[in-house]
Amino acid sequence: MKRPAIWSGSLVICLSAMALAASVHLKGGAHSEPTFTDNGLTLTAAGALAGLGNQDLLVTLTATGTPTATCTNQGGNQAPGQNPAEVTLTGTQSIPASEIKNGNVSFNVTTQGPVSPVPGAPGCPNPNWTETITDVEFTSATLRVEQPAGTVVLTVSCTFSPATSDDTVPGNEVSCTSK
Repeated sequence: MKRPAIWSGSLVICLSAMALAASVHLKGGAHSEPTFTDNGLTLTAAGALAGLGNQDLLVTLTATGTPTATCTNQGGNQAPGQNPAEVTLTGTQSIPASEIKNGNVSFNVTTQGPVSPVPGAPGCPNPNWTETITDVEFTSATLRVEQPAGTVVLTVSCTFSPATSDDTVPGNEVSCTSK
């Protein structure tokens, strides 16, 4: 009769650990938001997570923005102000379980830059020109937290109003929802 009690105890411990990991959130309260920095061609998100379990973590940042580009002809003459289609950029940060302390860890993840020069120079007078992206104004970003990789435990969707410009994005210009 003692064996069922041992199995029951193990089941309770396993379920408790799963419940703890299910409460992943941004550290700092119900209305916490990550901080963002527009680096010109990339976006960085930083913050702290709480409620984590003791497994490796993957943080993915996906950001959407409007690029500005310059067209240059073969003679080196430039036509500024070209705006190619919206871009979506992604970056990831892997955090090993050994860095998680008491269910808490900080993250700092940056997207990759856009493909530049733009293949085929669609925003230029003809394909013989070179279209180079010089800046991206970000309009939205999503952070996806997986623990372990493949199991999404938190998604934070943010919008920027107005769109970002190079430097730290002021907190009053960011609106985020978590699920």
